Order: sequence, then structure tokens, then C-alpha cells
Amino acid sequence: MKTLTVAHSPDADDIFMFYAIKFGWVGIEGVNFENIALDIESLNEKALENIYDVTAISFGVYPHIKEEYALLKCAVSFGQGYGPKLVKKKGVKLKRNFKAALSGKYTTNALLFKIYYPDAKIVYKNFLDIEDAVISGEVDAGVLIHESILTFDESLETEKELWDIWQELSGDSLALPLGAMAIRRSIPITRAIEYEETLTKAVEVAHKNKKLLSSMLIDRGLIRVDEEKLQRYLSLYANEESISMNQKQLDAVDKLFELGYKNGYFPTLIKVRDYLVPVEYKDFRFA
Repeated sequence: MKTLTVAHSPDADDIFMFYAIKFGWVGIEGVNFENIALDIESLNEKALENIYDVTAISFGVYPHIKEEYALLKCAVSFGQGYGPKLVKKKGVKLKRNFKAALSGKYTTNALLFKIYYPDAKIVYKNFLDIEDAVISGEVDAGVLIHESILTFDESLETEKELWDIWQELSGDSLALPLGAMAIRRSIPITRAIEYEETLTKAVEVAHKNKKLLSSMLIDRGLIRVDEEKLQRYLSLYANEESISMNQKQLDAVDKLFELGYKNGYFPTLIKVRDYLVPVEYKDFRFA
């Protein structure tokens, strides 16, 4: 039995998209999909060390791991009119060099934040600890991600939507690229294609059976929010647009890579289409 490690974050959309495989609804004969759940920055750091076969990452880290990993088109998270939120205590006016808590150095939100707020003082924390850091006054503001954007404390208010920052920086109405999946280049191409097809199918099956899968996840205590918030969150980040990246989403990723390169955060300018799993190889080989 071949074991394929698939790492993802513990937030609702990643768990939702993976568990169609975990529950045995989708799979490959002879392959055991072993899942590992870690916070997104830990996943980014593990990707830099080339630890897992398939891993969730932030789009913001990909140019740093492009030699070891190819991008998958499936199980992606984009914001369309929404995204992470920079929050602060109500009524507080932020100084130019305010102290902010971010969920990790290599996250997409950190990349956009650093471009937009070059004078801010940054500390990195687990995404679950950022809200409390703002409430306690340890930091002046913090960027909330995942389910926290729906449920933050009433003593806080939104200073800036990352969606608005993205729109200002990109100059377009492109969706905001947040989370992606990547696969080790050392895996043979035909196998990589098969794995991508299976993971894509898992996301599709999860989407088509959203109510049933959601109740199974809640019953097993795998989700941090209630049914109502889960459905709202999944409608944002695990929807039909999450199954496989379309052309407009690929354009959005190119814009993110361009912004990172022009502002000195990426060593080279890359185009996302050059780093996808070459699914056409299957047709050429077996034609």
C-alpha cells in the first residue's frame, strides 16, 4: 500500500475538502491518503523543507518552493469581495508604525500587508491567538483569517479589509488568491496527474454533498464553528470556484506574483501556468 501524505490546515474549508477522501467516498486503489492538519504558516514552513507529498500552502509562499513543488489547480481558496480582515479595538486610531500580529511570514495576507503598510511593526502568531493579542493590547491590530473573520469579539472593529488592499494594489477586480495545494516534483508525472484528479474529485464530491458532509464533520467534533457559521464559511472558501482554478483565477495568481516580485519579496518573476502539473502529458503519452 502506497502512502501519500496530504497536509492541510485545521480550518473548516480544508477539512471539508479533504474529508471526502478520509470518509472513503473518493480514493485510489492501493494508495493510502494520510492527512496531517497544521496551521497554515507551519504548512508553509514545512513546504520550504519539502516535508509532505501534497500540502496546502499560501499562494504567497509558492515562488520560494517552485523548484520542489508543482501547483495543483484543485482545492483552492480565493476571496471575491471578502477575505482576511485587519482588526483593531473600536475607536483606536492606528499610528503609521503600529504593531500588528500576522498569521505567518509566508502567508498571502502577510505579503499584501507588508506591501501596503511598510512602516508597521510585525509579530507573527498562530492564527488562533491573534484576536486575543489585539484585545489584550499586546498588539495594536491583527489580521484575522479563516473562521475568525466571522466571529471576532464585539470590542473589535475592522480597520481594513484585505480585499480592499488587494483591489488597490492590483488595480483590477480579480479574485484574491489565498490558499493553494502543491505536490512534490519528485512524484512521477503520471502519478501526480492521478493524484490531482483524485483530489479534484474529492472537492467536487464534497461540494455536491455539502449538507451531509457538514453534519458528519460537526457530529465528530472536527469543526470549530456551528452549522450556520460553517455553511456561511464554506460558501466563501469551499464553493464551486474552489474545485479547480479557472483562467481568471490563474490571472489573479500571476498578479500576486508580480506584486511580490516588484516589491522585492520574490527573487524572480514567474507565471503560474508554467508551474502547474502538466496534465496534458497523460494524453500525449497514451495517445
